[in-house]
Amino acid sequence: MQILVTGATGLLGRHLLSSLLERGDTVRALVLPAENAVWLEERNVAIYRGDVRKQDTLVEPMRGVDKVFHLAGMMGVWRPMRDYYSVNVEGTRYVCQAALGAGVSRLVHVSSWNVYGIGLRQPANEDLPLAPFPEPYSLTKAEGEKVVRGFIDRHHLPAVIIRPDTFFGPGDRLHFGRMADRLSMGQGIVIGSGRNTLPFVYVSDVVQGLLLAADHAAAVGQAYNIGNDRPLTQEQFLGAMAQEIGARPPRVHVPFLPLYALAFAIEQLAVLGRSQHQPLITRLGAKLFGTNNLHTIDKACRELGYTPKVSIPEGIRIAGSWYRLQRSELTGVPEIQVGTPA
Repeated sequence: MQILVTGATGLLGRHLLSSLLERGDTVRALVLPAENAVWLEERNVAIYRGDVRKQDTLVEPMRGVDKVFHLAGMMGVWRPMRDYYSVNVEGTRYVCQAALGAGVSRLVHVSSWNVYGIGLRQPANEDLPLAPFPEPYSLTKAEGEKVVRGFIDRHHLPAVIIRPDTFFGPGDRLHFGRMADRLSMGQGIVIGSGRNTLPFVYVSDVVQGLLLAADHAAAVGQAYNIGNDRPLTQEQFLGAMAQEIGARPPRVHVPFLPLYALAFAIEQLAVLGRSQHQPLITRLGAKLFGTNNLHTIDKACRELGYTPKVSIPEGIRIAGSWYRLQRSELTGVPEIQVGTPA
């Protein structure tokens, strides 16, 4: 297979590329003009310099491609709505147009569980109406999905939508790395009781879901949740992380509502001050960690044969080993092996 991956240099992209190469696919990567592509070059991945926001740069990478994995997206940065929209909505539109023009046999679009909203009273399945939390990432991921759905319905684009839970693993500086840094500095907190479930999934299980969606004929036109059916509570997750990185588990519990109000105030100050940096506390982060978020994976299991293979505790152990190693390389202090006391 000739495969094109957008967003190939990100956490999910690297893990997906490794799996594609292992199974013998020929892989192309769409890489921003100034982006570091050494990791890709070392693996003999064909590099095409371009940008999903520039339609003319997508024609050549798509030529002769069998399948496309559209992973490119803006997330985790403090940028205005127009920037998120240009990547997550308009960029997705251009990718769909290019894939349609090239006659690809499958486009797998990576969306997000955020499109359902946060802190729902029930586990979300794929039939739930989209009701994203009112912030740039969630809103534009939902709009991006609508773009893909429009191409499926009106132009018969053979596309599949994947809604993964928050994925983590080695190389994850956005989620796992940030949380681990705070725990290492003794700044970790528990929001509310800590008994709420967190929607995390190990990155290789998301890769499994992407490959299944790309290969199953019946997946065309469908949307699938990809997650783990044995989630941890907030307190369990942070406690396991702390143990793996050699930090103290957080003991301070902060009530959700006051923290959410504080996050709102801090965000407003950041907007007024035109800050370029994401606030330490955001409403999205407070709701993610302070509320219950469950998403059913029955449809993916039934129709695609998806089965989570890496438990959340095992994923934390693997990611924790990566974090300790990269921290020791930065500080020059040898890694200390952390384990459960006998």
